[in-house]
Amino acid sequence: MNNFKEELMNVKAFAFDVDGVFSNCHVYLHPDGDMMRTMNIKDGYAIQCAVNKGYPVCIITGGFSESVRLRFKGLGVFDVYLNSKDKLENLKEFCEKYKLGLDKVLYMGDDIPDYKVMIQTGVPTCPSDAVQEIKSVAMYISDHKGGEGCVRDVVEQVLRAQGNWFKA
Repeated sequence: MNNFKEELMNVKAFAFDVDGVFSNCHVYLHPDGDMMRTMNIKDGYAIQCAVNKGYPVCIITGGFSESVRLRFKGLGVFDVYLNSKDKLENLKEFCEKYKLGLDKVLYMGDDIPDYKVMIQTGVPTCPSDAVQEIKSVAMYISDHKGGEGCVRDVVEQVLRAQGNWFKA
């Protein structure tokens, strides 16, 4: 497997799972049936930075909550695949839209449904509390847990490496 820091220069797009990545693994059930999640504001800021710098970003989740779509729409992410039955097919569709190879995508997932995607992308990453099967194929395991800044960690590393992070 290639060196993570070197591979950061090849990243042209980001793709993420939601539950266990943007949120921790706890959900609150609302009486209307919607699952309520908490998300880290710093993760959201990093996503906005990536979008504003021109990086395509997509969300691929098995969840079906419209509140997830609205959260990411507010951050400037319009490629949101809810109720995904085949995450790899969704990612291929996203890559085709932006004329990118899978090798140019940093993907972050945390559990078994992310495995097929992780082994196909150029820079597979995961939070520190991902399951062992995902950790075994990750090029990088964040020091942060899902919902606690792991997204910010990887986005900031890519943007810094490519000279696109904060400029006063």
